[in-house]
Amino acid sequence: MPAPKNTVRRSLLVASAVLLSTALTAPVALAAPKPSTSPSATPPAKMSVVGGARLGQPGTQVNLASGVPVLPKELSARSWIVADAESGEVLAAHNAHWRLAPASTLKMLFADTLLPKWPKTTEHKVEVSDLAGVGPGSSMVGVKEGETYTVEDLWRGVFLMSGNDAVHVLSAMNGGVEDTVKEMNAHAEELQALDTHVVSPDGYDAPKQVSSAYDLTLIARSGLQKKDFREYASTVRTQFPGETKKNKKGKKVRGTFEIQNTNRLLAGDTDVPVYQGIAGVKNGNTTNAGATFTGVAERDGKVLLVTVMNPSKNEHNEVYKETAKLFDWGFKAAGKVEPVGELVRPKSVEQAGAQPGPSASPGEAGGVGDGTVVAGSKPVATAASGGGTDGIGVALGIAGGVAVLLAGGAFLVNRRWPLPDLVRRRSRP
Repeated sequence: MPAPKNTVRRSLLVASAVLLSTALTAPVALAAPKPSTSPSATPPAKMSVVGGARLGQPGTQVNLASGVPVLPKELSARSWIVADAESGEVLAAHNAHWRLAPASTLKMLFADTLLPKWPKTTEHKVEVSDLAGVGPGSSMVGVKEGETYTVEDLWRGVFLMSGNDAVHVLSAMNGGVEDTVKEMNAHAEELQALDTHVVSPDGYDAPKQVSSAYDLTLIARSGLQKKDFREYASTVRTQFPGETKKNKKGKKVRGTFEIQNTNRLLAGDTDVPVYQGIAGVKNGNTTNAGATFTGVAERDGKVLLVTVMNPSKNEHNEVYKETAKLFDWGFKAAGKVEPVGELVRPKSVEQAGAQPGPSASPGEAGGVGDGTVVAGSKPVATAASGGGTDGIGVALGIAGGVAVLLAGGAFLVNRRWPLPDLVRRRSRP
């Protein structure tokens, strides 16, 4: 008589924990490889094993079995991942830990790091120095020096228009680009996003700036615990403050202009319909990165995260088309396919050995929001389970995580991290 599914899954997760514990004695280069100056044509033979040994293997990782739908054909992305946003289970992946240029998807880490710093209503008058260093050809929302903007205005510029000008102004408010980059790298380590190395806070191409499909998914999962993050990421269009000018009567007036989210699965396009249940998150496109995208969508109570990096097909909106195919597969496969790994939880959560509390996930800028886990919700877990708002390097994270996980059997399979108040059915003006 075959073993019950839960028992099998528990055995697999325990085995994963044991495998991951070998990272304690593994070379540092394997646990956290140095970023390359330029992306290689093929993934390295050995990549990070954060989240499970199979995620460190090149190629497609999926447990196909009876009743599990086959993966979409003609996927051309260099790297992709499909994960359950709440349980943290990775349903399938392709070169999940391949370190590639992230483009503006890196703005998710920027937002997750800086969002709690200021209330939405905080005002800032932009100085010329605030916009220094914005790269040529950058995506811009239209921030002007000498004008005053609220923090909410600037974040809308970041999320909807991927405005590098808005990123640099917020960085200036945070003490400058250098300090902001340091904080982002520290936060990435907190999240156990060890493939990520930040050089420019806006994701603009820079030597040695890399991330991975796995890390971007972790970062998105962390950001989605914050109410402000969810609101901005799911906004289709809004009004942005314009430039102050004199009207015909000589009176100074300041109008607004409309901006629309460049996430095509959220806003739609001529060849890409709005995806059912989409709620964000962030897209990007640069010379080094090609097209990148991380999205979150809900269907029938199931919430999935999909990240796609650099499709080789040179077709309009290809990154969104491949993302939609992977979402479709994920919703059909959820509950049928055995996971190939998990999204790790942050350092603070792993060390606490318990569900995240209010301090682990600030929901709104300036204070704790609704990111707490509801009592009685069904948790997660493996040696590297769940994503969050804080994290660690492999050696320390696994050292604490494995000891706790192997000590508590029920804890291994009974920890979910629900996404509170996920914005997924917003009216589209």
